Amino acid sequence: MIVFINDRPIKLVGPKAASQLIAPIGRIPANRQAYIDYDHIVDARLEALKEDALQGHLLVLNATPSTVGKLLALLQKTNAKPLLSVTLGCLDKDACEEAIKKPFKIIKAAGGVVIKGNKMLLMFRRGVWDLPKGKLDDGESSRKAAVREVQEETGVRATLGERICTTWHTYNLNGNRILKRTKWYRMTVLDDSRMAPQAEEDIEKLAWLDRKETKLALTNSFSSIRYVIDAVNQLVSQ
Repeated sequence: MIVFINDRPIKLVGPKAASQLIAPIGRIPANRQAYIDYDHIVDARLEALKEDALQGHLLVLNATPSTVGKLLALLQKTNAKPLLSVTLGCLDKDACEEAIKKPFKIIKAAGGVVIKGNKMLLMFRRGVWDLPKGKLDDGESSRKAAVREVQEETGVRATLGERICTTWHTYNLNGNRILKRTKWYRMTVLDDSRMAPQAEEDIEKLAWLDRKETKLALTNSFSSIRYVIDAVNQLVSQ
């Protein structure tokens, strides 16, 4: 599970995956993710998570739901601008996932990455580049919602392909702390003759961008959107 809190990626992994992130001194693990990849490493069994650890890429080993609660509290009250990412090596991954969801109201959504030849559809909304997505209607499946939201927000009709990934990201709405779960799907354009930005959703413009143009646009986007684009590029290259 990966959660984007204040646009910072927080990745939760289980004990087996966590054990592969580090190696004994003098040895490099097969996946080459060793101590050098992290700016700070905290063992939650031996020391408390503190504000000064929220810098660069942080690895927290032996994390528990209590550790997750401490992290969320620190992220809410401290200046975490120097923080780039957090990896939580959880003793009980399911319990830690529940702990990270608990303080938030969960909203379910779906979205799509629409492909046209060697280009993909991006939209410019509220000052950043984004992808079409939206909340599920009552009783609606993620797959149907993804197609509907793409057409409503862009005017483009597309066929549904495989699921790319699932993202979770936080924001505040009317005083509520929201955690939005979005299932993302790869799509292929059917008809873009009526392509137009949905003004009532504050969408200013739409664009078909190639990989180089997309990379440039993503310098002005969200970490979660970059994560989705990276995932779809991996699918395309397979």
